[in-house]
Amino acid sequence: MSEPDRSIHWLSTKEACERLGITLRTLYRFMDEGRIPAYKFGRVIRLQESDVDAFIEASRIAPGSLQHLYPEPKTESSVR
Repeated sequence: MSEPDRSIHWLSTKEACERLGITLRTLYRFMDEGRIPAYKFGRVIRLQESDVDAFIEASRIAPGSLQHLYPEPKTESSVR
């Protein structure tokens, strides 16, 4: 049997929520939807720091992809 990787850094759900800036309920939803992996050790749920970092990186918004959120520019005919 191989030696376990001791370099894994585990985060509690509270630490993961703080790092992501989300509520615990949202974190549980992400875990349930399979968007972020989590591990249950007895009654404790933990997340790998590298998985949380990968989730953050995968959530990056590409430049120019939010144009649909900008209001249409007002024209002189729409003001009247």
